[in-house]
Amino acid sequence: MIKRLREQAEILNRNGSTNPPVAVGMGDEIGEFTALTQDAEPVDSESLRHGDTLVAFFSPTCRPCQEKLPKFVDFAASFPGGREQVLATVVGEPEAAADMLERLRPVARVVHESSNEGAVSSAFDLKAFPVVLVVSPSIEHGRPIVTAEQIDLDVPVSAR
Repeated sequence: MIKRLREQAEILNRNGSTNPPVAVGMGDEIGEFTALTQDAEPVDSESLRHGDTLVAFFSPTCRPCQEKLPKFVDFAASFPGGREQVLATVVGEPEAAADMLERLRPVARVVHESSNEGAVSSAFDLKAFPVVLVVSPSIEHGRPIVTAEQIDLDVPVSAR
């Protein structure tokens, strides 16, 4: 069965039928970054080396982001390790981003960036929104890598 799935994926890739990546993908290493959260807490790529971290990117001008945000907040509230193991980045103009930033603050360390060329967005090679990933330290070298990229926010963390 796995062999058949791989063959189908290869066919789709050859035909160009897959969606382009919206950010780093499964097994990809996260780039280096340093930023300040909305609460003036420093956050960097080193902080992603301490267990599983739920990472998300939202934009206030993105309708799917607005739809996904309440589910993400609920999901993040039950993520192991609490707020310290959740990093959310909101990309957009400050006035437009204000509501999203405030809704995320109770459950995540929140970074605001004006464009997807900011430090965190660049480290995750962000190309589109929304993005929800889990990042964990690599067993081989300890650097943070993507360990889950298709997060179903409708399934509670406790049911996984």
